[in-house]
Amino acid sequence: MTAADAGQVDQARVLWQCRRGMLELDLLLLPFVEQHYNRLSDREKDALITLLAYPDQQLLDFLMGHGVPHDKDVANVAEQIRNAAGT
Repeated sequence: MTAADAGQVDQARVLWQCRRGMLELDLLLLPFVEQHYNRLSDREKDALITLLAYPDQQLLDFLMGHGVPHDKDVANVAEQIRNAAGT
């Protein structure tokens, strides 16, 4: 498996994790990962995975700007998602 293949597997796994129980989250997360995942640094990719581990309601709060994750890297990725969505 090449590095490009591994990257596609990672992105597919993250896309699967983006499929949530709330349509609002799907509309924010899926386009971001599809359009920006390959441009993220490894640190930002790790932070995205950490962000996706939050419960749906708390994740939505972060992505809508109603709260900020304590981890700076996770907060940065949440801000990138907000900016990409224009919220």
